[in-house]
Amino acid sequence: MIGIKYCMNNLENMKKGILLVNLGTPDSSSVRDVRRFLREFLMDPLVVDMPLIARWLLVNCLIVPFRGPKSAAEYQRLWTEEGSPLKVHSVALSTKMTERLKDKYSLALAMRYQSPTISAGLQELRDAGCEELLIFPLFPQYAEATTLSVFNKVDEDLKTMGWSVKIKQINNFATDTGFINALASQADSIETKKIDHTVFSYHGLPERQLKKINNGCLKEDCCEILNEKNHNCYRAQCFATSRALAEKMQLSKEQYSVCFQSRQGNIPWIQPYVDDVITDLAKQGHRKISVFSPAFVADCLETTIEIGHTYRNMFKELSGDELYLVPGLNSSDAWCDALESIITNDY
Repeated sequence: MIGIKYCMNNLENMKKGILLVNLGTPDSSSVRDVRRFLREFLMDPLVVDMPLIARWLLVNCLIVPFRGPKSAAEYQRLWTEEGSPLKVHSVALSTKMTERLKDKYSLALAMRYQSPTISAGLQELRDAGCEELLIFPLFPQYAEATTLSVFNKVDEDLKTMGWSVKIKQINNFATDTGFINALASQADSIETKKIDHTVFSYHGLPERQLKKINNGCLKEDCCEILNEKNHNCYRAQCFATSRALAEKMQLSKEQYSVCFQSRQGNIPWIQPYVDDVITDLAKQGHRKISVFSPAFVADCLETTIEIGHTYRNMFKELSGDELYLVPGLNSSDAWCDALESIITNDY
């Protein structure tokens, strides 16, 4: 009994570290840096799930050479004096959370792709003397292409470092109360705009990726409820986030829509597609709509440019009066409150 108590106390006294991980961004908006980012991102076998040789040829001979300049032009529209918004907001969030948690935890920020690297973040926590780590991917809904990719990269880098350390992981926080409350509070910036419909738009994934890991996924009504069979289904978690957010905002089923954006190529991606939803809303006579991006915790290319410019212009061309992009959580106090609650409750 004394031995067990000693072990428990020893665990409680372990110095704990937190690794916050976001997706990543090019180091600059130059074509060279954008191509480097795209190459690292798309060569991840969990992102482009093809055999290595086919993936290498597709990425290096087709996508990166041709998509690089176009993506660089979009990043140049997005870029600020401080740099890429995703990185700027992530650094600001990390700074705030470090100040909040400094008495209990050491904290490091990393990006799955580009800098700061996961290996650099792990080394920072190792140098701080951490004996236990919480790996916290900043992706609200679980997907292999995002969350699992982070976990795998952490495992790979730890082995390379030869560091055996106790690990805990945050799998998702799709319906966390603090997260939902923080998202809902972002609507305050447009609450006087007389919105007649709300859209929750999530990053898309190829259908085959969901079918591969979720038996029966994408059948009728398979995402209507989150249960033991589909608890790791990205699409089901997106709908669960939407239901929780709609309930918090007191929206009826008729007052909101769920859709998916950023699809590439000709293969089927999870539906409904954002352009189809926006087109239908315009045809139905909706004039002022708001769009949340609940899969992204920081404003980035997919929110600011894709929704805030491309689909805003599309909606207005379809006779809509205005599409309002709801700001991302970024480093808001409500989001910091939610993060702190998740960390202290789970760690």
